[in-house]
Amino acid sequence: MGKRAKGGLVYSTETGRMCPGCLRPAADCVCRDASRTPPASSGDGIVRIHRETKGRKGAGVTLVKGLALSEAELSALAKRLKTRCGVGGAVKAGVIELQGDQREKVRELLEGEGHRVKLAGG
Repeated sequence: MGKRAKGGLVYSTETGRMCPGCLRPAADCVCRDASRTPPASSGDGIVRIHRETKGRKGAGVTLVKGLALSEAELSALAKRLKTRCGVGGAVKAGVIELQGDQREKVRELLEGEGHRVKLAGG
């Protein structure tokens, strides 16, 4: 069995914490940079804005899907959207969630930044 099958080294007194993916010191990790690249644009290039209440005890949220941005860019966009709408929210699995029905405000901001936007759902 190879190193990866056994789990590999997780800490070294010489170099510190080790990356479990590439088995290098955490400071020299190469797989971390690969995971932060934007997702492959398998979609059609349209940003879809949904309104959803399912599984939220009736509380509506606005979901922004289809953005081909890195995690850092998504977080920055989410911050601008939350500030513009005056609500809370989060980024989960590449989807921006905003509290309440904010579809029109989000649409204006995204179209102003040059994205193709479509309102979808509810």
